[in-house]
Amino acid sequence: MGSSIDSGDDVFEHLKKGVDPQVVAERERLANERIHAQYERAQQRAAELIDSNQTLPVTISSVNVLGAFRTRSDFLGRIFNPLLSANRDAPYTLSEALTAVASSANKLHKFDIFHDPISVYFDRPDSTDPTSSPNDLAVFLSVREKSRIMLKTGTDLGNAEGSAYGNLLWRNVFGGAESLNVNASLGTRTRSAYSIGFSSPIRSDPDLRWEIGALSSSTRKDWSSHEEASKGWGTKLRWIANNGSLHELGYSGLWRQITGLAETASPTVRGDAGDSVESSITHIWTSDRRDNPVLPSRGYLLKSVSEVAGWGPLRGDVAFWKSEMESQVAVPVPVPGVRPNGVTFTAGLRAGMLYPLTLGGQPQPMPSRINDRFQLGGPTDVRGYRLAGLGPRDGGDAVGGDIYAAGSANLFFPFPRVGPERPLRLQAFINGGRLLALKDLGTEKGGQMDSSAVQRSVYSTVGDIFDGLPSTAAGIGIVYAHPVARFELNFSLPLVLRKGEEGRKGLQFGVGINFL
Repeated sequence: MGSSIDSGDDVFEHLKKGVDPQVVAERERLANERIHAQYERAQQRAAELIDSNQTLPVTISSVNVLGAFRTRSDFLGRIFNPLLSANRDAPYTLSEALTAVASSANKLHKFDIFHDPISVYFDRPDSTDPTSSPNDLAVFLSVREKSRIMLKTGTDLGNAEGSAYGNLLWRNVFGGAESLNVNASLGTRTRSAYSIGFSSPIRSDPDLRWEIGALSSSTRKDWSSHEEASKGWGTKLRWIANNGSLHELGYSGLWRQITGLAETASPTVRGDAGDSVESSITHIWTSDRRDNPVLPSRGYLLKSVSEVAGWGPLRGDVAFWKSEMESQVAVPVPVPGVRPNGVTFTAGLRAGMLYPLTLGGQPQPMPSRINDRFQLGGPTDVRGYRLAGLGPRDGGDAVGGDIYAAGSANLFFPFPRVGPERPLRLQAFINGGRLLALKDLGTEKGGQMDSSAVQRSVYSTVGDIFDGLPSTAAGIGIVYAHPVARFELNFSLPLVLRKGEEGRKGLQFGVGINFL
């Protein structure tokens, strides 16, 4: 008996002793290797099984989505009912069935109402079901819904402005992937901005959405000695074409007010002060084939924006056709013996035109207002110039222009000791542009141009854009591509500076998502 007790004490003493961490780590490594090997063998067997049965005829008898507690069944039905063999004229092969299910699961993922991953399982239907056949497959998708409410607050600093913002997102409002987005921000330049928007897919299609919203904002525009307040609403239809390009067709109605004029405000700014109403239809087309829209290393971007205001039944008190084009190309630069090297060349081009139109019921075209004209210059477009530093001026005010063109060429290098896989680059750039107002050729009653004079003025001004060197600047800098925005710190040197334009020699900091 005594020896038995002693033996038991020895066991307890042994158990009390700490286990060697190296032994534990080795055991865990061996266990993980066994699990990984079993998983690989299972994956290989599954791949071989599928490969050897690709042409096997199958039918999909049912599709079940598990975990979608707050999502309507009719919404899910429009996505998955077309998969059912009962709704198809031709039978599936196993390969076709797997492809079709993966396509529908990817469509479900695009709605952004479920967490990753969306797991897909196949099973045989209940053998006791008299309607089932040996070739039937039952499909199960396991999902986990994202939180319905997301609240985010923060601060932004960039482009000579600081701001604080709040955002409320309500997902899956009515169980059909609808969303309600409420934003509010207060800043040093954008004094206040409030917006609310509702978005809904049409017929359970993630590539076809309808949106409606309203906004109110008040923005200081120190470069032209005034403040602009805007209130209005808009609605638009967004869709992705078969070739992958994005289209947006929308209507907006805005009440704008130029107010808060500085004592030094120019006659041009004072002449446009007060209220105006813009009623317009806009179409945006985008084809983006870049590998990274913030800091691309290969690919291209093509984009066009067309807006018609005040024409025909649109009314309002401004009338114009406004068009902008944007393009960018990025190509990797090969370095012998180094791959990947992270060296990239990008080139971008932007151009725009504001063409005055005749407002409904008026005999002559409407002259453009400072609210609608283009501004050019600053850290996100033509670097080396102050914000709105290019183009027509009246005294100390930048009053904008009707036609512009700008281009940039950039060469990016990996940051020393960091490596090409990190989103940190050195850049060397040269960029330039011109912004001009329409010439007043052949004015008639009240100093307003007729339609033929507008046409002649447009042709003449377009010719002047390419007459002589553009305002040009070059420089070097550091670029950091955060997933949310791109940050640039550049040293710029203006090379061509016209009378009245405001260059910026030295350091310039920019934050944005769309750089020239």
